[in-house]
Amino acid sequence: MNYRAYAAELVGTFLLAFMVHMGVGGQLPVPTPVIAGLTLGLIVYMFGAISGAHVNPAVTVGLWSIGKIKPKDAGLYIVAQFIGGFVAYALGSAILGESLQVTVENTTMVAAFELFGAAILMLGISSVVYGKVSDAASGLTIGTALTLGVFAASVGSNGVLNPAVAIGIGSLSPAYILGPIAGAILGTWAYRTLVR
Repeated sequence: MNYRAYAAELVGTFLLAFMVHMGVGGQLPVPTPVIAGLTLGLIVYMFGAISGAHVNPAVTVGLWSIGKIKPKDAGLYIVAQFIGGFVAYALGSAILGESLQVTVENTTMVAAFELFGAAILMLGISSVVYGKVSDAASGLTIGTALTLGVFAASVGSNGVLNPAVAIGIGSLSPAYILGPIAGAILGTWAYRTLVR
């Protein structure tokens, strides 16, 4: 049991979901996609060497699909990530004094845009996983990929790309679960095919 890795996934997912919660509900001067990208980049530098800094169930499923994480660890990562998302939602709601007023739709279009954004994110992550990006640039690469993926998905969805963060901001529906997972698998396999 790699408790340090599971703890890193819980804390990292909490930080990401909490900062996105604050970005959506706290009227911060920086756009939420930029906050998310900066936060994820920092998390990669902080926890990448401990757990790989997935902090996203879709990312974990994508990496499991190519054998980069064992099934048992993948399952426990996902449990830790969802706990992190729940804690972020509870704390964010307590700080802001109310739950976020986020429109939650469950349509094919929403799922398609979430898929597209998650695929962009996974292309960036895969470039790190396959050693095409130096360790020093890993956080920058993955944070940028998330920022661009969120901007792209936001055209037709809430631009979440992460089921655990969807919990953290109260934007959970099947489209926000299945879309990112399908996109993560697609992006991972597309990059794997290109590299090979």
